[in-house]
Amino acid sequence: MEELPTFTTVDRRSSPYRTVIERVEDYREVTVPREDGITEEQASRCVRCGVPFCHWKCPLGNYMPDINHHLRQGEWEKAFLTLQATHNFPEFTGRLCPALCESACVLGIYYDPITVRENELAIVERAFEAGFVKPRPPAKRTVKSVAVVGSGPSGLACADQLNKAGHRVVVFERDLRPGGILRYGIPDFKLEKRVIDRRLNILKAEGIEFLTNVNVGVNYPAARLLKEFNVVCLTTGFRVPRDLAIEGRSLEGIHFAMEYLGQSNRRIAGEQIPPDDLIDARGKRVVVIGGGDTGADCVGTAHRQGAASVVQIELLPQPPKSRGPNDHWPEYPNLLKTSTSHEEGGQRQWSVQTKRFLGKTEHLTGLSCARLQWSQPDPKSRPVMREIPESGFELKSDLVLLALGFIAGEPKGLIKELGLTLDAQGRVATDQRYQTPREGIFAAGDLHRGQSLVVWAISEGRRAAHYIDKYLMGQSELPLI
Repeated sequence: MEELPTFTTVDRRSSPYRTVIERVEDYREVTVPREDGITEEQASRCVRCGVPFCHWKCPLGNYMPDINHHLRQGEWEKAFLTLQATHNFPEFTGRLCPALCESACVLGIYYDPITVRENELAIVERAFEAGFVKPRPPAKRTVKSVAVVGSGPSGLACADQLNKAGHRVVVFERDLRPGGILRYGIPDFKLEKRVIDRRLNILKAEGIEFLTNVNVGVNYPAARLLKEFNVVCLTTGFRVPRDLAIEGRSLEGIHFAMEYLGQSNRRIAGEQIPPDDLIDARGKRVVVIGGGDTGADCVGTAHRQGAASVVQIELLPQPPKSRGPNDHWPEYPNLLKTSTSHEEGGQRQWSVQTKRFLGKTEHLTGLSCARLQWSQPDPKSRPVMREIPESGFELKSDLVLLALGFIAGEPKGLIKELGLTLDAQGRVATDQRYQTPREGIFAAGDLHRGQSLVVWAISEGRRAAHYIDKYLMGQSELPLI
């Protein structure tokens, strides 16, 4: 009798979470690691497609079918080496990536897709435990030097690749510690900072230098940077948040999401925040404006700070729970996402427009809102919104967090001092080789691509490193992704 394919007999099994009542009392990661045997069983569901769309959809080009094959055979070191060939930091994406690859999994057409993201996280964590991950400084050094400005995922990936090529690499970071958005934007309950420090220790041991509390273009002249290094790569991200310029915006109690999340992470790390600058949700009625991942991170943080209530509102309509007629596989679908933060409590409301902020004696007391109706005349046109007549309502609030995304890199400071400009989308203009109009200055990550995902940031850093190495040496053996 012919044996049935594993995906027909083994259901998709994701990693469990700690109970809500336990996890809201601390900032430790909410996910409980799976046992190795479960990961091997999940990997066995992979059918090793002739055309692996998962590989095609991944910005890093990870070899998912080969990785899953090694896992199902119990060959963890081979799985790690295959993963490492295309990916610098799977411990980051394994916790944070929305898994574009899984949306493109062929099984996903009729079955549940492979748990690719969780498989990769299991691999890298096993690799650290088994000692597979260890410092490997380059055997030979060149005489070239590169300054990477910004230590987020793109900057770290770029620095890692260029260091592997033998160049001297110095990473500049304006904050107290390296990590960029990983450290000062992602809550600890999604990414504990020990994970970042563990990787930084490897990078330092391999020869990468980190200069922190150095704001290039402010307390470190850009001219000095250009004089001391052969190449500069800018990976400073998209730091200008989208605002909501409506009546009452100047009231006390309205803050940008990243200001709130970054401060929370600093507090957890033991940094002292001046009392006048403190943003704390304890005992407050919190409203988060913006329905994306950053908004969800604010929801989870507010729960842990002891908010009296939490409401998250979104301008757009509620997404469907399954693919619609125009939401074609293997593209990433626009589906309703319920994060661990949402499972912890609070309300979510869609198709809500904030009309004005309400206040008393300069302090926020609430929001005046209206319900919206969305329509799409035909599949080729953009959805149209209109306010539903007499749908106005108020939300009481002591703390509003604006999680509306980002619109540009910071135009002042370094960008201005280098004589660079931002395009209409807020990005630094580059050619196809990631080089700006100014000789020897490159850009990567969100500053080059626009607001995007951690996995794209790492891919951007790797691509930029290839072109920088080629610029310095005439050719490059670094992979393009």
